[in-house]
Amino acid sequence: MSISIEPVKSKRDRNEFIKFPYRLHRGYSAWVPPLMSDVRDVLDTSKHPFYRHASIDLFLARLKGKVVGRIAAIIDNNFIEVQGQKIGLFGFFDCIDEQDIAKALFDRAGETLKKNGMITMLGPTNPSMNDELGVLVDAFDIPPAIKMVWNPSYYPLFFDEAGFDKAMDLFAWNMEEADVSDRLKRLGKAVLKRTKVTLRNIDMKNFDHEVKIFREVYNSAWSDNWGFVPWTEAEFDHVAKSLKQVIDPDIVLIAEHEGKPVAFAMALPDINFALKHINGRLFPFGLPILLWYARKIDKVRVPILGVIKEYRGRGIDVALYYETFRRGTEKGYHSCEMSWILEDNELMNRAVEMMGARKYKTYRLYERAL
Repeated sequence: MSISIEPVKSKRDRNEFIKFPYRLHRGYSAWVPPLMSDVRDVLDTSKHPFYRHASIDLFLARLKGKVVGRIAAIIDNNFIEVQGQKIGLFGFFDCIDEQDIAKALFDRAGETLKKNGMITMLGPTNPSMNDELGVLVDAFDIPPAIKMVWNPSYYPLFFDEAGFDKAMDLFAWNMEEADVSDRLKRLGKAVLKRTKVTLRNIDMKNFDHEVKIFREVYNSAWSDNWGFVPWTEAEFDHVAKSLKQVIDPDIVLIAEHEGKPVAFAMALPDINFALKHINGRLFPFGLPILLWYARKIDKVRVPILGVIKEYRGRGIDVALYYETFRRGTEKGYHSCEMSWILEDNELMNRAVEMMGARKYKTYRLYERAL
């Protein structure tokens, strides 16, 4: 098998890199094609704020001239500084079901990272630890929620056979309206009364101010988590702007104590339900189809819920989940994915299980010494 791994240099190469998963996965019913414009945005090193402190090298695998795989080697200097280790990242991995091709892609990304002084490679990250993460290792028949990855069932074996070790598992929990426990209802109400914490919806008229609150709470709340790297102001603003049209303000909550923001929960309507029908393109016909199916969305994902350090252990997280679900069901959302939660975050995993949720997906980050 004559495999060539080539760097992406031309506009044509970049287009092939972006479009390859659409061709590779189109036969899978669980695959949800992301908006192609979003993929182009996150790979645009001249505009995306991530690349103000990071670099990325893209590679394509070709077999007899045909693209059969892709990967990116990523160096995030902010991540390296916070972690205090020369850890290089890799991401945007996709490959046909051929172990030799997958290994060649891993090796090429590893060589690139090693030449730049890295001693470990960690991923997949698309492109950072604050973006889409991991490899799905189970539940391959269930479509991904908004901003979560999906891959065929043969991907995990690639990593195992190429000498990677598990770095961390990320859990996705699902809760249906019928699963909400009476205990959650009691606790949710009791916490708000006991702590004198008040909840309010995001103020979309003061969106920029609210985004600043979210970033400050997030960077405080998540700072002790494995793999943490703080969002820069520019990155957080960029992501918030991209999600602004998706946000339902009735299910984005800020918790305040004596007027001070101490926690927040962001729930997003699962727009993937609608995206599934347009194959990654809004124009010329995708937008009206998207809007039609968007009216039928009955699921949300909670990608971020954080409580600042001084207010942890008071049950505010439970109250936020309860209120998010209660208000969501009033709006016609009947199921909720809470993802992702680190496998070593025992407190949060116990809390969501107590609420009535069930762990239904696992995403895995892999590492390999260079």
